[in-house]
This record gives sequence, C-alpha cells and structure tokens, in this order.
Amino acid sequence: MYTLIAEELNLRWNQVKNTIELLDSDNTVPFIARYRKEVTGSLDEEQIRTIDDRITYLRNLQQRKETVLKSIEEQGKLTPELQERIFAATKLQEVEDLYLPYRPKKRTRATIAREKGLEPLAQLILEQETISGDPLEIAASFIDEEKGVIRAEQALDGARDIVAEIVAEDADIRQIIRAATLEKGMLASEARDPENCSDYEIYKEFSEPVKSIPPHRILAINRGERESILRVNIEVSPEERNREIQNSIVKNNQSIFHDELLKAIADSYHRLIAPAIEREIRNLLTEKADNHAIAVFARNLRALLMSAPMKGKSILGIDPGYRTGCKVAAIDATGKHLDGDTIYPHPPQKRWEEAKETVRELIERHQIDIIAIGNGTASRETEKMAAEIIGDWQGRPLHYVIVNEAGASVYSASPVAKKEFPDLDASQRGNISIARRLLDPLSELVKIDPKSIGVGLYQHDVDQMKLAGALDDVVESSVNQVGVDLNTASTSLLKYVAGINSRVAENLVKFREENGKFSSREQLMSVKGLGENAFVQSAGFLRIPESTVFFDSTAVHPESYAAASKLLQHLHLDIEDVRKNGALVGRKIKESRQSMEVLAEYCGCGKETLIDIIASLEKPNRDPRDEMPKAILRSDVLSIEDLAEGMVLKGTVRNVVDFGAFVDIGVKQDGLVHLSRMSKRYVKNPLDIISVGDIIEVKVVSIDKERGRIGLSMVLD
Repeated sequence: MYTLIAEELNLRWNQVKNTIELLDSDNTVPFIARYRKEVTGSLDEEQIRTIDDRITYLRNLQQRKETVLKSIEEQGKLTPELQERIFAATKLQEVEDLYLPYRPKKRTRATIAREKGLEPLAQLILEQETISGDPLEIAASFIDEEKGVIRAEQALDGARDIVAEIVAEDADIRQIIRAATLEKGMLASEARDPENCSDYEIYKEFSEPVKSIPPHRILAINRGERESILRVNIEVSPEERNREIQNSIVKNNQSIFHDELLKAIADSYHRLIAPAIEREIRNLLTEKADNHAIAVFARNLRALLMSAPMKGKSILGIDPGYRTGCKVAAIDATGKHLDGDTIYPHPPQKRWEEAKETVRELIERHQIDIIAIGNGTASRETEKMAAEIIGDWQGRPLHYVIVNEAGASVYSASPVAKKEFPDLDASQRGNISIARRLLDPLSELVKIDPKSIGVGLYQHDVDQMKLAGALDDVVESSVNQVGVDLNTASTSLLKYVAGINSRVAENLVKFREENGKFSSREQLMSVKGLGENAFVQSAGFLRIPESTVFFDSTAVHPESYAAASKLLQHLHLDIEDVRKNGALVGRKIKESRQSMEVLAEYCGCGKETLIDIIASLEKPNRDPRDEMPKAILRSDVLSIEDLAEGMVLKGTVRNVVDFGAFVDIGVKQDGLVHLSRMSKRYVKNPLDIISVGDIIEVKVVSIDKERGRIGLSMVLD
C-alpha cells in the first residue's frame, strides 16, 4: 500500500510510511505538518490528508476483498484465476464487478428460469457449439409442465433470461460498457413542463458530454431532477453498445442458437446493463461534482477565516432591519460587549433623525472607530445613514464597512450565544457577532456551523457528512495555523486546537475561571481530561503572551525548548533581547556564517525544526492573517444609479464559484466577474487567481437596473 500511494502522489516510500505510522498513533494532521517535518519530509497538511484518505480507502478495499473472497469460497466457486483477479484489483468497483455473479440476490427472472431446470439450455446458447438441428426441438426436451414450462418457446425465453443475467454480470463486459459510456455518453435533461421551468431555462433542452460536463452543471441538473422539474438520462448509442458486447460474447455465427444469443445480449443491455451503468455513472458524476463543490467551499471558507482582523479597534455593529428595527451593539478592542440599542430609521416607523442621533451618541460614548453593517435586509439603506453620520462627523476618524452577516442569526439562537449573553434576547446577539467578526473573523466564525457561512455553491445539495468533515478540517487547520491565546480563547475556538475536543475545551475554560489566567504551558497538564498525548498535540498551538517562560508565548513546541535555549546561548542572546527585538536572532545567525545543518546538530534537533524555531523567535507574535488584505473602509455610499459602464472601482470578493466571482463594490447588489473576464489569458479555475476577501479593482461592463445585475471585469484595459 505504501508503494502504491507513494507512486500516486509522487512521494518517497518512507514519507508515506512514516506519515501513516504517525496517523495510526493518533497524531493530528496540524501537529504532524508543523512539528514532525523531519519524519514526513516536510509534507504539508493537504498532502497528509490525502495520504490519510488513500490509506483509509485501500484498507477498506482490502477488507472488502477479504469479505468477498470468503463469501465466494463458502459457495465453493472460488477459482485460482478469480482469486488472483480479486487480489489484483485496485478499485472497489472492480471487486464489486467480480463479485456480482456470486452476490446473494433476490429472485430474478434468471433464478426463476434456473428453478425450472433451464440452465443447461442457457449453457448451450452460450457455448455456441451446436451447429445442426432445430433450436425449438432441442428446447422441447426441457418442457416440464410441473415446473411451468409448457412450450419450447417458454424454455427458450427462460434460457435467454439466464444468458442475459450471465452477460450482465460479466466484469469485463461491464467495464467495456462503463468505459464507452464515460467516453461517448451525453448527460441530457429536458423540462417536464417547458412552460414552467424558469429557474432551469438552460436545462429544459440540454445535453453535454459526460466526460467534460463541469461540476456546477451536474449539481444544477441534479437539483432540477429532485424538484421534479427536469427529466435526466445518459444518452448513448444502444446499437454501438450491443455490438461491443457481441464482439466479446459471439464466437460462432454458425451456431443454431445465434439468434437466441443476440436476443439475450440485447435484452441484457437494455434491461440490466444500461440502467445499472447509468446509475453508476450518475453517482460517479455526482460524487465528482460534490467533491469539487466541497473543495471550492473549503477554499472559500479558509480565505474567509483567514481574513485580516481589525485589531485594536472599537466597533459598532448594526444588524439592519425594517419592521423590527436595526439592532446596534458597541464592542471594545477586546470584543467585550459595551452597550446596545434598537433604532428605527426605515419604514414603517422611519425615525431617521432619531436613529442617527442614537448612533452618534454611542459613537461618542464608546470612542467607536468603525461602524460594521450586516449585508442583509435594509443593509444599503442603513449604509446611507452611516454615510450621513460620517459626512457630518467632526471628531476622530470614523468609517463604515459592510460585513457578511451569513450565519449571524444561526449564532444568535445557538447555545453558545445564550451562554455568552444570557441576559440578551436572540435579536440582540446577532449584531454583536457582526461587530466581532470584523474585529477577529476567525474567533467569531468558529462559533457558527461552517455550512451556514454561505461561501459555497450548492452546499445544501452535496453529501452533507463529507461537506461537514471537509469544513471542519479547514477550521481546524486555520485555527492551528494562527494559534490561540490560551487566556482569552472561547470554548468554540479551543475545541479546534489539535488534540483538544469539546469536553477538554470546556475544562480549559473552567480551569481558567477557577484558577485565574494560565501562567505557563505546564499548567495544561493539570486540566482534567488533558493527558500527555493531548498536551503534546496541542501545546505548540496554545500561546500564553503573559507567561514568564518566553517560549510559552511563541510557536516553539515544549519539546524544543532545550534546543531553542541552546541556540540563544550559542548566539550570546538572552530572552529579554529576543523579546524586545526578535530580528536579532536572524542577524546573529547570519554573522556566525554557520550552516543550518551545523547549527541543528549543535542544538540537538532537526534542520526543519531549527528553521521553525528561528522563525518563531524572530516574530513571536506573528499572525499570518496580518498579511491578508484589510476590509475596505468607506465613508460614502453608492447606489446602482451612480454606476456607469467603464467606471473602475475597488471591491471585496464575497464568493468564488466555478463560473466567476461575486464582488461587493459598495452598492446593494454584488457584481459578477465572469470567468471569461478575469484575465486576458485563459483561466480554468477562478480560485487559481482570486480568493474570498481579496480586495480587487474592477471595471463596470454592464448594468441591468431592472434585474439588479452588475457585470464586472478584472481586465481594466
């Protein structure tokens, strides 16, 4: 298995072996990727997860092979040739094809024919050796009134049923038809009611090659079929498929049973093979589309989670609404809720000036730097109010920003929100979430089911368990990439740290509440449920800025403290020097002119570990999100009426899908940059050049005010 995976992924055999051994020993992916680089050959998280997926598949395949072999052997039908073919199979589908003739099945037309004693006649048809005589006369010898075979024609009918099933269960024939359908088939759809399919207009008379249809169209067609709007099938040439089967089966055109064999082959294809292969390929296409959609969602989610935080800012969050008003919440630079109110600037109340005055008072009272407005109902009307307030503002610099509020309502009604704000009702919690997700997107968004964040396409149509697993992996990866302040992190954030589950996360917070702030990583061992393995997995990702042990505030793992101390001693640097100016470490190493290999040997650690230690000491408080683009701060509002074709604007990428990207340019509707307008050169996948949260310049190329659609281009000249 190790060799096969290594060849598939173009890795060394020992990289695969060592990685699988680490995974089998309950090491987490983030820990392996960050702190076991010497063992894996510096594999990244994606490579490690791929190895994990492949070894799981191959082990399941091996287990299935053993089950199949045992079942066939118990039937007394296992031959050396069949055993060898099952052993050699590299895909589950191959094993299932080989097992099909021996799989226990319900009564079929073939089993009924066998019960009537017609299998010998079927064998005569298949053997094709009888070249003289009358088929009906031979079939007449199988008449048995007690078994329900009254005429020779009935005997031939039953024998053909047996032949049809034998042909349909032939692994080689199924593979021939499967491969031909994948290569030449067309996925086709038609509207059940052509006058009532507006949401699926392009699919009411549609076909595209199975081998090239893009994933988003597969998912759209599947949805139309589920909603009973579309009929869907795979179109192939039955005549060609029949000929392919005949080429495999027919050996003697002179056989008196030649016509019977051709009839059985045609029946086998139309009744048994074609429907089964179509189901298989539809499932295969759906799985492929699901995996693609999940991968897109995962990449978008990672970009959103890794959005740059607005550190050190006091924020006023506004959850806009009409009838129920706009909920307003002020938070300080640590995310603490300070104050809140409800204003009614919009119809039906329309108390515009009163609402503005309330907001102005909150801004003055809490020294607000940024107004964060949710992008839902009444968002742009509320934006207009913010712009008016800022236009009249004479105090400290003040801006507003539109925040993606997807999932805020889910959070506001969740147990997490109730525990955080037991004295506030659900409607008052969403605006706090809106403000906090601008202050620190990662810390806030981990409290929400990733599927509710809304940065995917067809996320409700794909395999939900697979989607949940992939998104959880993304959240785990993001949290551990950034690291967590052990003394401020919520339970929601801590549970994603490598080696820590929900129960241990709760115990960490409880320990903190009962004993005060953590002063060292060593204290982790006193937390209930956090054993030695959990400590090893999690310690490097849990930071304690206030710790008296400097390394506790960095990404240096406790197992490398001795190596880090030896390095500083060798460079004649003390902890306080490094705490004040981490750049001294790199400078001293450069002055020493020693290679990393020599230094690593001296410090008693691997080269890759030493490189990571140096990076952690040079920038102990480094946050990878700081390198991401900051949200666009605005002070004036635009509407679709203000736009003109050719206008160039800055915008924030809100969502990336197969056919392009949706960009917030400051008007009510997000504009679409179609795939064809992303670059002068051909772009196959939008994610290759753009991510959620990116700040980009776009040109307005089309405006449809009636339908509220804006076409944008990233090609500016």
